[in-house]
Amino acid sequence: MTAARSAPAPALAVVGATGAVGSIVLRLLSQRADVWGDIRLIASSRSAGRRLAVRTEEVEVLALTEDAFDGLGAGDVALFLTPAEVSARWAPVVTARGVVVVDQSAAFREDPEVPLVVPEVNAHAARIRPRGIVAGPDSVTAAMIAALGALHAEYALADLAVSTYQAASAEGRAGSEALRRQLSLVAGTTLGEQPGDVRRAVGEDTGPFAAPLALNVVPWSGELREGGWSSHELAVRAQVRRILDLAELPVAVTCVLVPVLAGHSLTVRARFEAEVDAGHAREILESAPGVVLVDDPAAGEFPTPSDAAGTDPAWVGRVRASLDDPRALEFFVCADNLCQGSALNATHTAELIAADFGPFAL
Repeated sequence: MTAARSAPAPALAVVGATGAVGSIVLRLLSQRADVWGDIRLIASSRSAGRRLAVRTEEVEVLALTEDAFDGLGAGDVALFLTPAEVSARWAPVVTARGVVVVDQSAAFREDPEVPLVVPEVNAHAARIRPRGIVAGPDSVTAAMIAALGALHAEYALADLAVSTYQAASAEGRAGSEALRRQLSLVAGTTLGEQPGDVRRAVGEDTGPFAAPLALNVVPWSGELREGGWSSHELAVRAQVRRILDLAELPVAVTCVLVPVLAGHSLTVRARFEAEVDAGHAREILESAPGVVLVDDPAAGEFPTPSDAAGTDPAWVGRVRASLDDPRALEFFVCADNLCQGSALNATHTAELIAADFGPFAL
């Protein structure tokens, strides 16, 4: 079938345009192929009236009200880069106009009528959206899922064990600011050498963390759930199962916060139905979309979060076959939790939907 012009380019509303992820989305919109007609920027009333640059133009930010969506309808897309409670309140208002919502919050990730999409892995799922909403995964899942998806396509994933090393910015600006405050308290001291000295120095100012993060790691992210698991660990488990369409996949996740400002890291042990050749696995990862392989330990080359910060792909290294199981592979992955983990996934998903609606839709 040949492409035929069928409609003007779809409009895009960016809700949460002034936030940390929103600022990256605006940069991406100026760098990537321009598939959009009108771009509308929306945020809380506190930010209304600001002017932000997108596609070399200054655009005024509108307050989040029903009027902000006037003129939008079927064939248009709204990106929600907002807290879950905001998305849950406003996404149905927008879809009632016929606009497709791409939501990066946790509001709809477990809804069976809302596809959970990572374009590099399950782009086809974005076409089936009974509620007019497409969800994106959290930044931890997003960091590893492109690599896992590519390996799963070759070997068939059978079991997964993951430990995370999450940046402070996983808790938003409050997390980054808390870590900076704590680091200023311990810099130039001998703290960290005696039991409890960092905790005493930080006092009650642990910010959004369960314990001081400076000179420390905190093995907790989320709320307590049955069996001692955290809500975030169970969420990552559920998201991997949905994206890979493996409802019964055994998944074990331990979430750990580390004193890094930007960039999540994960150690991954993936066990497959077929035997794994580490050399071939590296070839798969080298060609996987959204993945960059950096894997030469003899030369000191492997990913670190400080190298991944501010970049778009997931960086994978330390790829090695298990010593005890010919069907298991171990690797390390880093990704910027705001760029790759949120903004890029949302932008790419919106572009997938725009391809259905745009002037050259099939």
